[in-house]
Amino acid sequence: MTGTRIKPYFQQVAEREARERQMRAYRRNQTFGLVILAGMVCLWWLVHTNPKWIFPAGWWRW
Repeated sequence: MTGTRIKPYFQQVAEREARERQMRAYRRNQTFGLVILAGMVCLWWLVHTNPKWIFPAGWWRW
């Protein structure tokens, strides 16, 4: 049976803060990755769509 010891308060606080920093970094990286993925999907869509839908005839004459 594993014994759990009672940790000092300051050690508990330090571990909790370290976990929070790690979770913030993880969420930031996850968000950044999703933004990159969304950009790649939009870029793929622009490259594979009909150019006449993006730039219809006479679009520059506004």
